[in-house]
Amino acid sequence: MKFFDGGVTAAKGFRAAGVPAAIKYPGRRDVALVVADRPCACAGVFTTNAVAAAPVVYDREVVKGGVAQAILANSGCANACTGPDGYKAARESAAKTAATLGIDPKHVLVASTGVIGAPLPVDRLLKGMIQAAGELASTREAAKNAEAAVMTTDTKPKEAAVRVKIGGKTVTVGGMCKGSGMIEPNMATMLGFITTDCAISAPMLRRALKLAIAVSFNHVVVDGDESTNDSVFLLASGEAGNAPIVRAGKDFDAFVEALTAVGVALAKQMAADGEGATKFVTVTVKGAKTQRDADRAARAIAKSPLAKTSWFGKDPNWGRVLAAAGYSGAKVNDREAEVFYGKTWAYRKGRVADAAQLKRLTKELEGDTLVVTVDLHLGAFESTIYTCDFSLDYVHINADYTT
Repeated sequence: MKFFDGGVTAAKGFRAAGVPAAIKYPGRRDVALVVADRPCACAGVFTTNAVAAAPVVYDREVVKGGVAQAILANSGCANACTGPDGYKAARESAAKTAATLGIDPKHVLVASTGVIGAPLPVDRLLKGMIQAAGELASTREAAKNAEAAVMTTDTKPKEAAVRVKIGGKTVTVGGMCKGSGMIEPNMATMLGFITTDCAISAPMLRRALKLAIAVSFNHVVVDGDESTNDSVFLLASGEAGNAPIVRAGKDFDAFVEALTAVGVALAKQMAADGEGATKFVTVTVKGAKTQRDADRAARAIAKSPLAKTSWFGKDPNWGRVLAAAGYSGAKVNDREAEVFYGKTWAYRKGRVADAAQLKRLTKELEGDTLVVTVDLHLGAFESTIYTCDFSLDYVHINADYTT
């Protein structure tokens, strides 16, 4: 398996475009279109938030069919909490996209991101869709334009692509995502569009996505807030020419490995670009009694406002890390636990860092990356969550997001 510079058009059989349509801001790309040359096997995962946006409600029905050919996405408006009119807008935009592309309306997925509660400007969206349809291309630039069109508070594009040999054929998996704030993984998080030219059945594609999501997008925390619009779509064109994957085995395992690699790469980029972030932080809890305990403790640390602000302030306040593990619901014995920043210990089974050790810890906090490790010494289970610090800019960004 090998990474290369690519995105949603990296796999054979896909084109994309991103155009400005003044959904919220004039002159900014805000409508994206990803289209396959023919109907694809598809899978999707969505937010488990009980307040689900209209596109999520609509797309859940589409993915049940296991086939899709196009994704229409917009930034600037979430089309969430918009009632029957919001669902009508989602359905209408899918139908008009299908008519423009000459495909089955049941094969069009829609996605929106932006402010909750604002009506979707359908006329502007459809005008942008028509322009995007005319600019569809399989080029690297086209993929970048599509990515730019779904960014909101993101400061950097998020793309990844890998190639892997499956059944003697070169299979490509490529994708893009957006997400910077309102990030708490639960089934899916943010908007993510992944394409592949692997030949694989829809049931196996769903299984692969579930496995990959579990250790990639579901292991990202920025602020602990789960969005109303979180969606990840996976489309497989089958153009790689490999023998179709219809059951578990070495070919399926190789595909899952490649898909997971793309998911993890995108997840890390999302955490590193958290709103106002100055540090990309990897939190690992090991030595847990159960996998659930490891996940609980790592997630609690990763989204603790007290821990995250201390990382921003370069303050080696390890007590906040251990306290978060303690309230997580995981089994924790502070007399057995250890806390490390990088390779430097902060706390060891009741022994606390002295002044000299605190200076070493402060140095670990000076860079733009940080690894926080908690060893519970209670078992063999481990979990890693990708996160970031909380800076003053996070407050400023979210204090006046709609005004």
